[in-house]
Parts: sequence; structure tokens; C-alpha cells
Amino acid sequence: MSTEWTPSQRYPDPSVVSITPAFDQYVLKLAKVERLATGYTWCEGPVWFGDQRVLIWSDVPGDAQYRWDEQSGLVSTFRKPSNHGNGNTRDRQGRLLTCEHLSRRVIRIEIDGTHTVIADSFNGKPLNSPNDIVCKSDGSIWFSDPVFGILGNYEGLKAEPQLESNVYRVDADGGIELMAEGINQPNGLAFSPDESILYVVESRSEPRRILAFDVAADGCTLENRRVLIDAGVGTPDGFRLDVDGNLWCGWGMGEAGLDGVHVFDSQGTLIGRIELPERCANVCFGGLHRNRLFMAASTSVYSLFVNTQGVAGG
Repeated sequence: MSTEWTPSQRYPDPSVVSITPAFDQYVLKLAKVERLATGYTWCEGPVWFGDQRVLIWSDVPGDAQYRWDEQSGLVSTFRKPSNHGNGNTRDRQGRLLTCEHLSRRVIRIEIDGTHTVIADSFNGKPLNSPNDIVCKSDGSIWFSDPVFGILGNYEGLKAEPQLESNVYRVDADGGIELMAEGINQPNGLAFSPDESILYVVESRSEPRRILAFDVAADGCTLENRRVLIDAGVGTPDGFRLDVDGNLWCGWGMGEAGLDGVHVFDSQGTLIGRIELPERCANVCFGGLHRNRLFMAASTSVYSLFVNTQGVAGG
């Protein structure tokens, strides 16, 4: 089991692998993969709060959210129960946005700790189980809505879906729009640095894929759907982008030794990977300079300093 994992004693860390020379520029020779916390059930949705220097993430089956403090290294419970919270991000005012499986909704946690419901239905029907979430610079909130949280009573509550699995957008006035449909269980999603492209993981296609959509000039219409990445036997889950447009993707269930993070350039070419002892679900960038990659990987949370920065607000 992963509890026996120990960090590499070597520099550079052999678990950080360049597939092509294009990845070399992002590797810090004196940075190693660190395990920050372990002992959870299924870690998901890491989000960085730079003003507090803390990381918050979800343990979906554990029905809790946790908080890691960068300055002290201590972990505490942030919210329990969490309604089987999954994906997290911050809005443009710095407030936490969380996808909840049990309540089948997206909420915002206000500065005073109260909760505001952002979305819980579409066309009068309940959402399935919001999964991952991003906030665009115009303040709109985009989220995926697969059925994972209603398949049983482990990550939510078993129920029959009343909607297809779609991607939605909530505008600044609170209106919800269907943005992308016909995706076999949409999962992770993120925008390119200039927000001209939306990437979405199609997590139940065979093989699994990462799709790309052009964002039209109006900022809220998607067009030119295409396959950017064919995952083969691998399982992409959640991901975030760096300032150069590379996709840092949580990965797993592939060949032995390849669980962790796969890094693709903007053309969909695999350029590097970070090998972890367990499947990685999702990632985010943080730290004082947005150059620390945080990885929520099954039972543990890891980090690695890299020679790039995450997209601001991503």
C-alpha cells in the first residue's frame, strides 16, 4: 500500500520524467515530489488559497474537506460533513466554490461561512452530481455534471438521473445554460490561458478522451468540438493549465508505474509525467509564486515545485 512510499533521495527526482525535450524546461533539478498528507479514501478537487497559504481538498467518500497549511505543515478538517463534496475552485472574489454529490448542487461558501446555492437544477430537473468546476474571468462558473454521485450510496445517494450528463455555465446573474451535451460522462474541465479554448475530459468514452472546444467571441458559446488527447488505456480525471498552455492531468489505471500526472502540450502531445505510487485524480497550482503543483492522488496529497506557473485563477 502507498503508506510505504518514501521520497526519492536523489536529485533530480527520477519520478519526474521527460518524455520529450520540451518538458526539460519545466523540471527543477533540486525539487522532489513530497507527500503532504495521507490516510484518506479518495482525494479530489485541490484548490489553493494564496491569501492564507493553505490548500483545501475533498475526500469524496469520506464526506469531508481538509485544509493543509503551508507554513506549519499541519492538516485540519475544513468541513465535515461536506455533502460528499468533490471539485473545488475559487470565484473571482476569492470565495470557495464546491461541487456537492449528495445535495446534487454547486455551492459558494461566503466570507462569513454561510452557503449560497449556485446551481441545483436545470429546466426544473435536479442535476446529477456536479463534479468539477472552473470560474472564467468574466465571473461565469462552468461545471461538469456526470452521474457518478448517484450511482450508489458511497459517494452520494443512489438515484435515477433526470438529465443527460452535460457541461453547464452559470452567468453573473445566476442564470444557468447548457454549454456542451452528448459527452459520455464529462469530468475535469479547464480553460486555456487566454480562455479561447475549453478542455473537457470525457471519462466514459472508449478510449477515454480529452475534448477541446473553441470559445466564440461572445465568450459563452462553444464551437468546433474535437478530440485533443486520446488517453488509450489511461484514465484522465481532473487537470489544470500552466501559463504556456500545457495541460497537467491527473492520471491513472494505466500501465504499472504510470499512475500520477501526465503533461501534454497545447497540441495534445505527451511531453512529461510525474510518477506517483497511486492514481491521481486532480491537481492545482499554488504556493507563493503559483509554481507548486499540488496533486490529489487517491489516499494522499503530494506536491512538486516546477519551473512554470499555473494560470491565474485556474
